[in-house]
Amino acid sequence: MVGFYRPHLSCSLLATLAILAGCDQDAGAGETTRPRPVKSVTAKAAQMELLHLPGIVQARVETDLAFRTLGRVVSRKVSVGELVRAGDIVAEIDPIALQLSVRSAEADLRNAEAQFENALLTQDRKRRLASTSTGSIADLDLADQMLKSAWAGVGKANASLDKAREQLGYAALTAEFDGVVTATWAEVGQTVTAGQPVLKLARLDQRDVVVDVPDAYFRSLRQGDRFDVALQLDNTLRTSGLLHEIGPQADAGTRTHRLKIAIDQAPEVFRLGSVVTAAPPDLLQGRPISVPATAVVKKDGADHVWVVDPATHAVSLKSVRLDTPSTDIRSVRILSGLKDGEEVVVAGVNELAEGQSVRTEQDNRP
Repeated sequence: MVGFYRPHLSCSLLATLAILAGCDQDAGAGETTRPRPVKSVTAKAAQMELLHLPGIVQARVETDLAFRTLGRVVSRKVSVGELVRAGDIVAEIDPIALQLSVRSAEADLRNAEAQFENALLTQDRKRRLASTSTGSIADLDLADQMLKSAWAGVGKANASLDKAREQLGYAALTAEFDGVVTATWAEVGQTVTAGQPVLKLARLDQRDVVVDVPDAYFRSLRQGDRFDVALQLDNTLRTSGLLHEIGPQADAGTRTHRLKIAIDQAPEVFRLGSVVTAAPPDLLQGRPISVPATAVVKKDGADHVWVVDPATHAVSLKSVRLDTPSTDIRSVRILSGLKDGEEVVVAGVNELAEGQSVRTEQDNRP
């Protein structure tokens, strides 16, 4: 009887073991398909501390006007703030000495012309005498030489007269372009030398906003960037301008770079000397993104981060470029490869695989 029941018991035991093994396999498969829990943060671009740059409206072209010759100022027809047109006379010096120079040059020219006429008659007489063998050839050659010398004297006298007349024109100081007088340095009765500034003239059709930007924000600026410009006294009065000049060297004292933003088409309310604020509308674009250092994965000698797809909750490995190492070892700055607003895994990065499904938990670290 005992031998009859043993096979029955063995079959029951084998069936039980098979059922338990199947349950274990199902449990293992469930564990592998379950989303892996990870910690993540949302990538955010570094905020700019300086959103508005104070600046001043200045003329792009400012010229110091000066007389080209020595003289005593007898009139100054404009003052600071007055508008002038190209060709307008703005100041004059005493022209008497220059007029006398012109008269002297005219007299020298008449004398040279008289000498030329006398030399011409002498040369003609010597030629007739030489043709009849009455005069010598040497006398004719001398007459020809005197005629050429007299003609050269006429040319020199003409040049001296032209120069004297040009100098007389320097007695009146004229504006080279339309503009506004921004400064004056000479008064009536004062004797000025050639090249000594008398007044400063600024163009009105070419205006710049001059701002100083800290070195930390200097690298993200490029020529051609568009800036929004507003008056500080009334920020509802706005215009826009293009960055056309970037100071290549930082100021030794303030460590700031000077920028010049062209506002040629701005309304007249943006007068020279107006205090304004300037800001680029895309100030946050291209700014570094700070993430915890634990998010970076080294692979094949390059830096990567795991990014979570918000639709499928699957991770993908993205290559990034890091900024130079900072003093903060807890975080790194990503210059490219990561977009603002993407979700980045910061814990468990070494256990993930491409396309793996995850369950994220936001990390509140800064």
